[in-house]
Amino acid sequence: MSVGIIMLVHTALDRAEQVARHWMSAGCPVVLHVDAAVSSKQYQKLVQALKDQPNVRFCKRHVCEWGTWGLVAASQSASEMMLSQFEQVRHVYLSSGSCLPLRPVQELVDYLEARPRTDFIESATTHEVPWTVGGLSEERFVMRFPFSWKRNRYLFDKYVELQRLVGFKRKMPAGLVPHMGSQWWCLTRQTLSAILEDPEREVYDTYFKKVWIPDESYFQTLARLYSTNIESRSLTLSKFDFQGKPHIFYDDHLQLLRRSDCFVARKIWPRANKLYKVFLTDPAGAMAMAEPNPAKIDRIFSKAVERRTRGRPGLFMQSRFPNDGWENGVTCGRYSVFQGFSDLFEDFEPWLSKASGTQVHGHLFSPERVEYADRQTAINGALSDSAAQRDYNPIAFLASLIWNTRGERQCFQMGPMDEGAPMWFLAKDPNAQISVISGAWAVPLFKSNRNFAELRRDAAYYQQLESEQLHVLRSPYVKARVRIWTMAEFIEAPMEPLQTIIDEMGHQRLRRLSEAPKMADLTGFGQFLQNLKNQGMHPYLMGDFPATLDGINQVKTPRKPYLVQ
Repeated sequence: MSVGIIMLVHTALDRAEQVARHWMSAGCPVVLHVDAAVSSKQYQKLVQALKDQPNVRFCKRHVCEWGTWGLVAASQSASEMMLSQFEQVRHVYLSSGSCLPLRPVQELVDYLEARPRTDFIESATTHEVPWTVGGLSEERFVMRFPFSWKRNRYLFDKYVELQRLVGFKRKMPAGLVPHMGSQWWCLTRQTLSAILEDPEREVYDTYFKKVWIPDESYFQTLARLYSTNIESRSLTLSKFDFQGKPHIFYDDHLQLLRRSDCFVARKIWPRANKLYKVFLTDPAGAMAMAEPNPAKIDRIFSKAVERRTRGRPGLFMQSRFPNDGWENGVTCGRYSVFQGFSDLFEDFEPWLSKASGTQVHGHLFSPERVEYADRQTAINGALSDSAAQRDYNPIAFLASLIWNTRGERQCFQMGPMDEGAPMWFLAKDPNAQISVISGAWAVPLFKSNRNFAELRRDAAYYQQLESEQLHVLRSPYVKARVRIWTMAEFIEAPMEPLQTIIDEMGHQRLRRLSEAPKMADLTGFGQFLQNLKNQGMHPYLMGDFPATLDGINQVKTPRKPYLVQ
């Protein structure tokens, strides 16, 4: 009984009963909150169905409408009942009626017992990560939202416009720094009881009742006041599309769910009979002990979103057709841009020059100076390395460089620090070959001997800059040849993308690469990313690095060969 389960039930009460029995069969007490919108007849039917279970409780019912206070009130009522009636519970796990355990419950119990003082709750500040979809991020904390976004969207929008017009802003209660994250958390008894028994709880509750979507910020903010050890991640697999709507898992997602190594998944289709059978009744469906890592399947979701939002290459639609930039070429020759490669590889520039036979520059748009190849101070056409002259007209500078060196392919480095780079010009140029390893800028930060507070601040800043650059490169108006890898995806088999890049440069005699550039030592990099998460900064551009070092339940997977002959 070291883990107690809270279930917020809205629909499919038969599935909620099935999952509740699964939790209780493993010795976990369950407190159910049934939405007050559910009819009394259905509610009583569920109560009678679970009457034979001694470790089940039903708490006070609240109306739970998306984006409103009811979801927080339901979590509070269920948590209070759990803590008062089950004294041996050490961790409280919040789930919904559509959640499904993916691994044997005992594995979750063992995992949490090995971390008795750790709170698992996604909690990041609004300034540092783009959690929200639809615009309201900081405003959700300083405005009032008395109208339902789903039922009264007109009044909701008009009231927001009115508050913006008059400049209305609410004052945050003293001592609170707003944090956001997934509503599906797992908190220790100490942290949860401290939140519920806080002398200022009435003040906090009054404030958050008028916050938009408070279930994604109430516990995430207050946990920062009391927790001594926060793992800023959820143990529940919960994915959202580009519009902020949750992905629904069906029977054909069985293997995908197994790959996640998560303890619980949401949101499961009620009629996914195969999933419920495999994970609740089939012992063969149990997965090996491993660290929960939902990011392992992020690439699949990212590709699905990209296919849905951008369409397939060569297939255009009226809303996506690139009308801008129909001119017959904006530069006179082909060139290559590399982002993140010089951060990940220690000798990338000389290696690329040798492998491709091209002229390889450093960061042409570095804030300090133009980093020409071989440290030249001027290049063809009397283009100097002056940053001031370059920044007077960056587009003309780049177009002149390509023109003056025509006949020889030019390559140069780029990064989030190169804020003067004409991103839209590069993206719309069909002559550009742009290769990006997203998140590689974190490697120099990881290697630097600096205070962690400074690293966290710079990481959040660089991530914001690169996210804006990637937004441009993924625009439907892009004409350049763009390839984007996450850092984790790239290092799995680096020779394959390197070979592809060299081949696309257009050599007459294609040959296999016989050697690779020297990669930086990444030992401990995954823990560095987790430390950033734990401090409230979510590094999401690097890909699916393990959240923690090898631990009690960690399974080490063999790494792919680095050198391919």
